[in-house]
Amino acid sequence: MANKLEPPLPDKPSIAVLPFTNIGGDPEQEYFADGMVEEIITALSRFSGLLVIARNSSFAYKGRPVDVKQVGRELGVRYVLEGSARKAGNRLRITGQLIDASTGAQIWADRFDGTLEDVFDLQDEVIASVVGAMSPKIEQAEIERAKRKPTGSLDAYDYFLHGMATDHNWTREANSGALRLFYKAIEIDPDFASAYGMGAWCYSVRKAYRWMVDRTEEVAEASRLARKAVSLGKDDAVALSRGGFTLAYVAHDLDAGSVFIDRALAFNPNLAFAWFVIGYVKVYLGEPEVALQRLAHTIRLSPFDSMIPVIQNAIAFAHFLAGDYDKASSVVEQVLHEKPDNYIALRYAAASNALAARVREAQHVMARLRQIDPELRVSNLKDMTPLRRPEDRARLEEGMRKAGLPE
Repeated sequence: MANKLEPPLPDKPSIAVLPFTNIGGDPEQEYFADGMVEEIITALSRFSGLLVIARNSSFAYKGRPVDVKQVGRELGVRYVLEGSARKAGNRLRITGQLIDASTGAQIWADRFDGTLEDVFDLQDEVIASVVGAMSPKIEQAEIERAKRKPTGSLDAYDYFLHGMATDHNWTREANSGALRLFYKAIEIDPDFASAYGMGAWCYSVRKAYRWMVDRTEEVAEASRLARKAVSLGKDDAVALSRGGFTLAYVAHDLDAGSVFIDRALAFNPNLAFAWFVIGYVKVYLGEPEVALQRLAHTIRLSPFDSMIPVIQNAIAFAHFLAGDYDKASSVVEQVLHEKPDNYIALRYAAASNALAARVREAQHVMARLRQIDPELRVSNLKDMTPLRRPEDRARLEEGMRKAGLPE
């Protein structure tokens, strides 16, 4: 994997946690090893003194041999954590080694054994050991603060991990499957804030890609899940960021959504997803320059994120609302090169090309867009995109109208 513009090392400790090897070899247990890594990344990310690479970029290295020094250069980190997870019956074994990416030297290695009931304690041991090896200056109180349990129920946690694994597949079927799994987790543990947040996020994706069947009912349910997430997850960055974005995007409560996402970043300043969604909300609020700063930081935290096309869509829209139609078109074309039927990218491409006086290109894109969504009209853009400033809405409608979208 090549990164032509290797990011510079930050002025504070930085780490990438690579996918753990599933020693058992059972594909059905792969989600468990992946979920273990996600929880370790989430906990480490709560330390404001660390820069932690996001899950989606770390997982770009999954299933392939890696050169730790190369990983350090490509991701711009000082340290790399590798490990393995074995789940056999009720027994667990986690191994880990922390490596100095600049020299390849091993700083720390350890093995942790326990039962399935000990899974949260084992995660805590790994976190405390890694942080202790990286930066002795980090206070023990902060280590204790990172030991947050997402749920007291192992069954609920298992459904949640399955849902997270399914959510990373951007299809309508995967979205429905992930939503069912998050509901299962909530059914077992009605106080599981992250599960409410992820369920709300599923509805946001359904809205974005026009997958909703009963819009009124689903918007109401998305709002319910989001408000439950932010109510229960007062210190849970996943619940706050996912629920906050859903309130902004689906319920059109931009102010509340912005507040909850900012709160998520206060608890977890390294959560790439939260930087992404606050960037999108800043676009909706009419602050494209601020949005571009937030979205650039998202990519710094997660340069190989599987959500890069989605992030690029947000960047393109910010450029569009700033009046830079050429830049918007250039960014969104990168998305369409990889995903020619990306619904959101096609919308921004049509409007950008139209207002840049490339009417023929805009009409060509609009034809593809209307094949995917024959019901799309200028009149329903307002519901699809919650823009605060009337001039932003007028700009979008003008672009889509010039591209050939019917009223």
